[in-house]
Amino acid sequence: MEANKEWIKLVYDLVAIGNPVYDIIRTPHISTKGRILSGCSTNACLAAAKLGMKSVTIIGCIGRNFFNRFINDLEKYGVNSPKVKVSKETGGFKLVYDMSGNRTLEVLGVAGKITKKDVPDECLNARHILLGPILQEVDLDLVSFLRETTKSKIFLDPQGLIRKINPDKQIVYQSEKETVRKIVNMVDFVKPNEHESIAITGTNNPSVSAKTLVDWRSPVGIVTLAEKGSVVFDGEKIVRIPAYKTFAIDPTGAGDVYAGAFIYEYIKTEDVVSSCLFASAAASIMVEHSGPDFPMGEKEVRRRLMLLNQISSK
Repeated sequence: MEANKEWIKLVYDLVAIGNPVYDIIRTPHISTKGRILSGCSTNACLAAAKLGMKSVTIIGCIGRNFFNRFINDLEKYGVNSPKVKVSKETGGFKLVYDMSGNRTLEVLGVAGKITKKDVPDECLNARHILLGPILQEVDLDLVSFLRETTKSKIFLDPQGLIRKINPDKQIVYQSEKETVRKIVNMVDFVKPNEHESIAITGTNNPSVSAKTLVDWRSPVGIVTLAEKGSVVFDGEKIVRIPAYKTFAIDPTGAGDVYAGAFIYEYIKTEDVVSSCLFASAAASIMVEHSGPDFPMGEKEVRRRLMLLNQISSK
């Protein structure tokens, strides 16, 4: 299929590719009652839709045990009919955070792989495609297919590319560097967090990591640093993005919301730094809540953005 055929109608502003998960979360401040909806692609879509993006959908796999609940959950939050197929299991983790913010991830289930056959034609003409794998469901072949068939801007959150399951069913980070490098070469934005960037690039300096990602031919490299904000390199300059100071009860999904909010703002401005600042403001709302019911109004994000702009201009 040729991505430049004019007859393909623009249907979506954002198509997120990655399996939804239902997690159990324990932090020093909250404990979920059973499994709750989460996942990189899911949270990014929820953030974009709550901010006002009208045409958002998700492609992924989910087990029968959560299928109907997932459809109902997304409909409640304004995400257009998801393109999901039934998997043997529903993906998910038990996430436990200690007082220092360190976390362990125990695997509760692993959903199926996403292939190019799972990507409908109408999704190939989206303004943006977010790749948000959770656990090895997105591979090099899928990304190559997307790059060859679409003109969409592609945003990569690489967390699920480098996660492996150890014998205790816990997640460890092991990067197949050459494969990740080839994928980074095919995307327009790449955003690991601090720990993921170390596994991918081999350096604990986030500025060097961001530059390395651009050296690997992604036009923009972003490294998120939790309460320390984030850094972005656009091929010309490194910019430190401050975090909005708040009380975090659950950091789960903050980076996912950062991605969705970045895309929302970038569609409006096409400015990388201002979109990162907007994303940082949005992520601060996510950490004040737990689960998919987080409030994400544009008015409050822009209020926080004004304060971040004042900090970043000093």
